[in-house]
Amino acid sequence: MSSVSLMRVPRPVITVLRNSLAMVAILALTACATPPEDPEDRLAWIATNDPLEPMNRDFFEFNRVFDAVLLRPISEFYGAAVPGFARDRVTNFLRNIRSPVILANDLLQGELERANNTWARFLVNSVFGVAGLFDVSRIPPHDEDFGQTLAVWGFSEGPYLVLPILGPSSPRALIGSGVDTLIDPITWLAWTNDDFAQVPLGRTLLGGIDLRSRNIETLKEIERSSIDFYATIRSLYRQRRNDEIRNGAPAPVAETDDWIDFDDEDFDDDEEGTGDVSED
Repeated sequence: MSSVSLMRVPRPVITVLRNSLAMVAILALTACATPPEDPEDRLAWIATNDPLEPMNRDFFEFNRVFDAVLLRPISEFYGAAVPGFARDRVTNFLRNIRSPVILANDLLQGELERANNTWARFLVNSVFGVAGLFDVSRIPPHDEDFGQTLAVWGFSEGPYLVLPILGPSSPRALIGSGVDTLIDPITWLAWTNDDFAQVPLGRTLLGGIDLRSRNIETLKEIERSSIDFYATIRSLYRQRRNDEIRNGAPAPVAETDDWIDFDDEDFDDDEEGTGDVSED
């Protein structure tokens, strides 16, 4: 009796498929979101581009509990127990091993000068900075991801999302993270070599702890000064993403990034409403 062996599906492909299915589910939920009947509330609803706000707020509160119970205590311990010199080495190393993804997106966006800077930083820091532990290149770092690439290509971000544990996002950013995973050499190294199977997860966990430890006081101050912490984080996330997409260039006088162009007929009484980053 012969046995049939199934081809092993690469984990990066599974990640992209999972993100794609999640996006389809999100779009389906958004299509069911009904805008307010009051004209002024309806305009605000469109401008906010947060048709899943009730669900997003639930996830936001879940994330706050997760942060208070687990992430913040671990990050505070990390910040107190690990000397600043060592934490800087961690930050530099994590930034350096992300360089191939940044370089790919620089090229996809046609940013040849930034791509050259990314390649030069990676080469110099990898060779002379002890695998990136030390930033000796003196070239200012920048970040890119495929969500930003999609924005440069003209794709709208879609509705605002809050993901459990991961935080603020959008359909465009969600697709982008899946593609970034697919093109990341670390992902393929982990898939092809069992000795490195847990490296992507370890990198994600360490990166999250390192990032949180560096923003503990900043987030405390934002929460203290916010009337609506959820709305403040949503606004700050979009401002940051938009700034990243523009590569720090000033915003246009009238910048809009609506997921759907709404016409009057979209809001006929007998129709259901249809459902910013931000720029990835």
